[in-house]
Amino acid sequence: MTVDSSPETRQDQPRQSSLGTTAARNLATTTKSAPQMQEITSRWLLRMLPWVETKGGAYRVNRRLTYTVGDGRVDFIQDGADVRVIPRELGELPLLRGYDDVEVLRALADRCVQRDFGAGETLLSRGAPADKLHLVAHGRIGQSSVGAYGDEVTLDVLADGDHFGEHTLLDEDARWEVTAIAETSGTLLTLARSDFEAVLSSAPGLRAHVEEFRSLPRQRQNHRGEAEIAMSSGHTGEHELPGAFVDYESNPREYELSVAQTILRVHTRVADLYNGPMNQTEEQLRLTIEALRERQEHELINNKEFGLLHNADFKQRIQPHSGPPTPDDLDELLCRRRGSKFFLAHPKTIAAIGREFNASGLYPDHVDLGGQQVPAWRGVPILPCNKIPITKEKTSSILVMRTGEDNQGVIGLHQTGLPDEYEPGLSVRFMGLDEQAITSYLVSTYYSAAILVPDAVGVLENVQIARWPK
Repeated sequence: MTVDSSPETRQDQPRQSSLGTTAARNLATTTKSAPQMQEITSRWLLRMLPWVETKGGAYRVNRRLTYTVGDGRVDFIQDGADVRVIPRELGELPLLRGYDDVEVLRALADRCVQRDFGAGETLLSRGAPADKLHLVAHGRIGQSSVGAYGDEVTLDVLADGDHFGEHTLLDEDARWEVTAIAETSGTLLTLARSDFEAVLSSAPGLRAHVEEFRSLPRQRQNHRGEAEIAMSSGHTGEHELPGAFVDYESNPREYELSVAQTILRVHTRVADLYNGPMNQTEEQLRLTIEALRERQEHELINNKEFGLLHNADFKQRIQPHSGPPTPDDLDELLCRRRGSKFFLAHPKTIAAIGREFNASGLYPDHVDLGGQQVPAWRGVPILPCNKIPITKEKTSSILVMRTGEDNQGVIGLHQTGLPDEYEPGLSVRFMGLDEQAITSYLVSTYYSAAILVPDAVGVLENVQIARWPK
C-alpha cells in the first residue's frame, strides 16, 4: 500500500496541538454515584405507623367482650356458567355462625338457586313479601329506600361475597324494607324460606342451633356489639343503682412478629481490593436493607395473617357508589371512624381521585408532612403506596386509618435491641467465610401490625381507576 505523503496532502490534515481528551481520561479520576435502585419508594406506611416495642415476639390485643354472630363474606366456586356456594362458607352468615355439620350445610347449599341479572334490573321492591336469602356471587347491587322527606335515598352498595335477607328465613311476615337494583350484571344465589324449613325439619342439630341463635342476648349489647355496662342516669331520690363490670374477651388475639430475611454474600477479593472510594460491603448492605424495607411494607398491606387489607373488619369495608373514587365516597369512609390519620392509596388511585375532584370542581387541600406537601381531603393526608394491588379489571382499594395505642388505632410492632442490630428492629449477623472465600451476612428484620379495635381501619373496595370523567 502506498501512502501519499506529498506536501499538499499533509497540509490538508489538521495538526494536534495539545493532549486529547481520550488519552487524558486514562490519567483522570472518575466521579461516580453510589449504586442507584428503582425499587425504592416513599414507604409512607412505615413512616406514619407508630412502632410499639414487642418483647417476647408477640403482642396481645385485649378487648372488651363483643358478641360476634357472624358478619363475614361468603365464597363461591364457579364451573363454567354455574356458580355454587361453598357449604362451609354458609357458616359466615350470622344465623349459621358456629354450626359445623357439613352434611346439613351441603344440603342448604344444594338448595340455593342461581339467578343471573343484568345492569338496571330491579331485584326486589320495597314493601313486597320477603321469603328469600340472597347471596351475591358477583356484581354490584345498590339498595335504596324512601327517606324522611319522601325522596329516594341510597342506603348501601353490595358486592361480591355480601348477603342480605337472612332475617326472612325466620320471619314468615317479613317484607322488604329496601329496593335493590343491579348496578352491573352479575349473579345471585337465593335460598327460599320453604327450602330452609325443609332442611330444618330433618336436622335436629340445626333446629337446636337456630333456637340458641334466637336466644342470644341482643339486648345486652351496645351499638358496637360490646357487652353492655349497666348504669343508671337521670334518676332522683334513693334509686337502686345497677351493679356493673366490664367483661373481656376470653380468647384475645395475639400478633406474632413476622420476619423478612436474606443472606448477603460478598467476595473477599471485592471487599479487599475494590473498597475505594466506596465501601463495597456497605453499599451492598444499604441496597439489601432497602429491599427488605420494601418487602416489609408489602407484607403490612397484603399478608393474610396481619396485613391491613385482609384484617380490616367486614363492617368497615364499603363500596363506591358509582365506581370511581368520588369525594362523597371518601366522606363516607371518613365518617365511619374518629380521628382518621391518613388515607393510603396506590398512586394510580390517587390520580383517579384527582380526576374526580377536577370533574366536581373541587380542589383538595395540601398539608405539610415532614416538610413535604401532600394532597389531603378534609384535612386528612392522601398518601401513596404502590403495594396496594390493582386487579386486572383496573380496580383497587383505598385505606384510611387511625393510629396509635392511645387512640385505639393501628400500630406497627417490632423489637429493638437485637443481637448485631444495624437499625432499629433490623440485625446484620456475620456468618463466616466459605471455601470460595465468600463472606456471608444474615440480614433480618422483624415486624407486624395490629388493629386494636375494628373501626381503626376502613377500606373503600373495588374502586374503578381507569374511567375518565367526560
